[in-house]
Amino acid sequence: MAHPVQLGLQDATSPVMEELITFHDQALMAMFLISFLILYALSSTLTTKLTNTNITDAQEMETIWTILPAVILILIALPSLRILYMTDEINNPSFTIKSIGHQWYWTYEYTDYGGLIFNSYMLPPLFLNPGDLRLLEVDNRVVLPIEAPVRMMITSQDVLHSWTIPTLGLKTDAVPGRLNQTVFTATRPGVYYGQCSEICGANHSFMPIVAELIPLKIFEMGPVFTL
Repeated sequence: MAHPVQLGLQDATSPVMEELITFHDQALMAMFLISFLILYALSSTLTTKLTNTNITDAQEMETIWTILPAVILILIALPSLRILYMTDEINNPSFTIKSIGHQWYWTYEYTDYGGLIFNSYMLPPLFLNPGDLRLLEVDNRVVLPIEAPVRMMITSQDVLHSWTIPTLGLKTDAVPGRLNQTVFTATRPGVYYGQCSEICGANHSFMPIVAELIPLKIFEMGPVFTL
C-alpha cells in the first residue's frame, strides 16, 4: 500500500499492474529526455548572441521537428493500447464475485458459494485495533484467491461509484442499472487497500475497499471470510 512521502506507484500485485508500472517508467523517461532537450535549446537560444541561418530558415529542420513528435507519440500509444486490451481481456475466470456499491458501503456476493452475501462498512475510529489504518479498515474484508483468474462483476444501487485497488491495477466504475466486469490474477498474498474513486456524495471518502488475498488451496477448502 501507499506510504507517506511516496513518489512512485504502489508495488504490483498483478501482471496488469506490472505492465502499467513499466509503461509509466518508460513514458516518464521519454518525457524527461524531451523536457531536457527543449530546455537546452531554449537556454542556448536565449544566452547566445549569434544567429544560425540553418535554424531560422531550414525546411529540413522543420520536417524533422514535425515528424519526430509524431513518431514519439506512436511509440507511446502502441504499448498503451496493448495494456488497454489486456485490462479488457477475459480468460476463463475460475471464480466470480459481485460487488455492489451503495451510499456509502460495498456489498459482496459470492455467486460460486451458494450466493453468500455480506456488507462491508468502514470501521469507525473507536473500533480500530492497534495497527489498523484509519479510514481504510472495514468490518468485513473481501477474501480472494491468488494465482487464479477472478472475475469481479461491479454495479451500483444508487449513484456512480468506482471499485478501485491500485496495487492490483483495478479501477472499474459501478454504474446503476449496468453490470461492468473486470478480471485479474493476483500474484502474492496479503491485505490490500483501495477506495471508491468516483465522487458519490457527502461520505465519498468513507467507503474503503479491503481485499485479503490468500493461497488458492486455502480458498478452495471453503469460504474463509472475516465475518
